[in-house]
Amino acid sequence: MTTIRAALVQQKWTGDKESMIKNAVDALREAASQGAQVACLQELFYGPYFCQVQDPQWYSWTEAVPGGPTTSLMQDLARELNMVLVVPVYEVEQEGVYYNTAAVIDADGSYLGKHRKNHIPQVNGFWEKYYFRPGNLGYPVFDTAVGKVGVYICYERHFPEGWRALGLGGAKIVFNPSATSRGLSEYLWKLEQTSAAVANEYFVGTINRVGVEPLGDDDFYGQSYFADPRGQIMGGTASDNADELVIRDLDMDLLEEVRHQWQFYRDRRPDSYGQLTQP
Repeated sequence: MTTIRAALVQQKWTGDKESMIKNAVDALREAASQGAQVACLQELFYGPYFCQVQDPQWYSWTEAVPGGPTTSLMQDLARELNMVLVVPVYEVEQEGVYYNTAAVIDADGSYLGKHRKNHIPQVNGFWEKYYFRPGNLGYPVFDTAVGKVGVYICYERHFPEGWRALGLGGAKIVFNPSATSRGLSEYLWKLEQTSAAVANEYFVGTINRVGVEPLGDDDFYGQSYFADPRGQIMGGTASDNADELVIRDLDMDLLEEVRHQWQFYRDRRPDSYGQLTQP
């Protein structure tokens, strides 16, 4: 049996960037001490979820990817811990061009690439188009030390097309770092990602932050979890109000078993899906 030990780092906003990064590093070290081989941090992990307001001061929180201080720090940490890392940050490409991005770093510290969030919401409390351009890199799948890994960020989980694109790209584990608050989405939280795991026959690790942050009164409800390719939540969800490190063993042999039982990829009819790509 081939098993991958995977981790999710669920955290509250501490009040400043430096302590958020320190807490994340401490959690990743703890994950490594428990044998984790791959880990994902939450969306925009080193800041508050500033999209609750529209304020240009937050543009100063952007960093280059790669080459910025946080990505470089995490490359060193990945090398030290021998762990694959998914690191969501606020990326600057050039002045005025910013993306909601997750860097993917291999266990030897090498930078493998990034996913830029393609689907950007613009509704009350989620003013993301003020801060981010839509991603322009498609749906890359990264060949890591633990196998093929994909990333899909927060609001994107409402769009089945990207989930499928990652599966077609060969992803065996897809991480969905998020910042999502109580309301209708709390019900969807346990529905959409488990459904994506079933429909695309891979593992999903979905992560959310916790607590009420100073820029709004939304309560981020945590409940990070892993879902297996049968849509089962593995070992329950994390707390809905506290920091937590979620570590689960992913039986990669289960992927082949499920794909032999449910031949979704064989039975696809892309010749009949043309209308899905029409505006």
